[in-house]
Amino acid sequence: MAHKFICTTTEPVIETKKGKIRGHIMDGIYTFHGIKYADAKRFQMPVEVKSWEGVKDALSYGEVCPMYNPETTKGEIMVPHRYWVKSEDCQYLNVWSPCADPGAKKAVLVWLHGGGFSDGSSIEQVCYDGTNLAMHHDVVVVTVNHRLNILGYLNLEDYSEKYKNSGNAGMADIEYALRWVHENIENFGGDPENVTIFGQSGGGMKVSTLLQMPSADGLFHKAVIISGVKPEGGMMTPNSYDAHPIIDAMLSELKISPENIEEIEKVSYEDLSAAYLKVKGPIEAAGGYVGGTPVPNDYYVGEPEEVGFREHAREIPMVVGSVFGEMSFNPGIPKKHEKTREEQIAVLRETFGNATDDIVAKFEAAYPGQNLIDVLSIDCFTRMPAINYVRKKASYNKAPVYNYLFNYEFPYDDGKVAWHCSDLPFFFNNTDKVMICNKPGVSDLLEKRVSSLLTSFAKYGDPNHSGLPRWEPSTQENVNTMILDEKCEVRVNFDEEVIKAVKPFIPNPFLRMKKRNPDDIALH
Repeated sequence: MAHKFICTTTEPVIETKKGKIRGHIMDGIYTFHGIKYADAKRFQMPVEVKSWEGVKDALSYGEVCPMYNPETTKGEIMVPHRYWVKSEDCQYLNVWSPCADPGAKKAVLVWLHGGGFSDGSSIEQVCYDGTNLAMHHDVVVVTVNHRLNILGYLNLEDYSEKYKNSGNAGMADIEYALRWVHENIENFGGDPENVTIFGQSGGGMKVSTLLQMPSADGLFHKAVIISGVKPEGGMMTPNSYDAHPIIDAMLSELKISPENIEEIEKVSYEDLSAAYLKVKGPIEAAGGYVGGTPVPNDYYVGEPEEVGFREHAREIPMVVGSVFGEMSFNPGIPKKHEKTREEQIAVLRETFGNATDDIVAKFEAAYPGQNLIDVLSIDCFTRMPAINYVRKKASYNKAPVYNYLFNYEFPYDDGKVAWHCSDLPFFFNNTDKVMICNKPGVSDLLEKRVSSLLTSFAKYGDPNHSGLPRWEPSTQENVNTMILDEKCEVRVNFDEEVIKAVKPFIPNPFLRMKKRNPDDIALH
């Protein structure tokens, strides 16, 4: 196939509120990388960028936020990554659009990346590229970098007025990105009155947080949470949000007096994060505040699960879902499909003992025809919180909320259940970029169904399309779950009993990860 690339001194050039920018066109998709949407000083609220003369290039991805942990080369077959230059000056976004007609009014999808509130970036996963969604589904795609970890979520406001709301600085960045979209996306062919925010893992938690931020009202109109409802044993709520213990301990480690708090702005990120990581353990163990997640206040009212959905949030249509084996990163069971039913049950008895027969019966009722060994990988700690989130949202009866479960078996390790992040190439229409996804004649069809439900929802507020069976919104009583698999079908309240039966035998992976790496229990 011959490709066509355009990038001249005059095309494509787009007028934004602050000045003109130049991107490139590849096979008809207008692409702009590294657009600066805000500026910010350390621990302070973002501000608008200054206007400029002439034309700025938007041809390179912008820097990503610094992170505690170094990159590794492990796990790339399952979740291929892209690593990038880091800087605290990280307020950049990227745009892909099928046109640059201000009158086109195409639906806009704004992506919030995973990695908890501490890691990740808008380009970290190879599949985050927006080209195929724009090309095949006629939508505008935006992906966003913002401040993370202590740079985005550490509350210093008691020490200086200039640090007011610093515990939510990362969310304030995202709000500014959405304001940029609202003010500028029309010139990129998008409709500022039809914006859907979608995010996975920590990005899903950011979606939920935005629903609870009054200042973000009107900046988005629909929301999608992909494996991003807070899991059991996940990011723990502190006993109080008193930041003095963690900040005083950090200042002592850095040899800065509280009276000279502003000296903290001059400390390198490496020294700052090292001091933080050194002192946080005992404070966190005692239930104290150590930052790392949004702080409830007038800006952000608190998690929907704890305080209920705000009135405006109740009116936002939503899609909420997860995958069958969220934390199933271990190798698969060799030759599981060659085992007889009796041999499969024998494998299960090693874990479930006398409860095996009961669990097998409940699993077969929930997942008829699926290999019994898969019950060892079933998600017991995020699926139920997602169900409860859906029920709560539906209880207000103000806007539809749809639930799905991604249950595709990957052609890896003799057949591996879906794990955290494994569905993202399907949502982004990017299985061509992630080789592990591909089964001839199977994955391409599932990719079309999954990406189409996302873009149909973005366009119309309804994920139904011709490739899926009819899918009704959930109610408080009935969670109607679309099973996304080689065969897609809707099941109602179908898996809670097997989850309850299996859960006592499965260690909570989020508690294990919290011991090993307490700063980021949401994988990215």
